[in-house]
Amino acid sequence: MSMLHGTAIARNGRAALLLGGAGAGKSSLALQLLALGADLVADDAVALNLTGGRVMLSCAPSIKGMIEARGIGLLKVNAVDQAALAIVVDLDKTEHARLPVPEEHVILGVRFPLVFGKGNPSLGAVIWCILGGGQILPVD
Repeated sequence: MSMLHGTAIARNGRAALLLGGAGAGKSSLALQLLALGADLVADDAVALNLTGGRVMLSCAPSIKGMIEARGIGLLKVNAVDQAALAIVVDLDKTEHARLPVPEEHVILGVRFPLVFGKGNPSLGAVIWCILGGGQILPVD
C-alpha cells in the first residue's frame, strides 16, 4: 500500500483521483461532486493498492468520511470503503487545446486517463459523466 496527497471521490464503484497542490481545489471539486450524489473515498490522504490488476483507492480509518471545506471546517459526509480508480485529474495544469490528444497517468503500473482541470468550468460535470461509465474518446 502507498499513500498519496490528493482527494478521491467515487460513483458506482469508479473513482476519480484529484491531484494538485494546496489550495488547487481538490476538496472544493469533491464537494461539488458529493452534491451531485458521489461518495467520498478520501480527502487529503489517499491509500492506493493494486488488487487483481486494478488500482483500488481507500482512506485511513482515522479520517474516513471527513472532508475539508475551506473557510468552514471539517465536514462529516457519506464515504465508501474503497473504489477502483478510473481517472486522474491534475488541478495544477490547464488544458489549452479545444480537443486535446488524450493524456495518460501511470499509477502502480496501470494506465489511466489524465485530465488537466485548472480553470475548466465544466470539470465537475465531466468527471460525473466519466464515473457514470462515460469515456474520453481519442481525437482522429
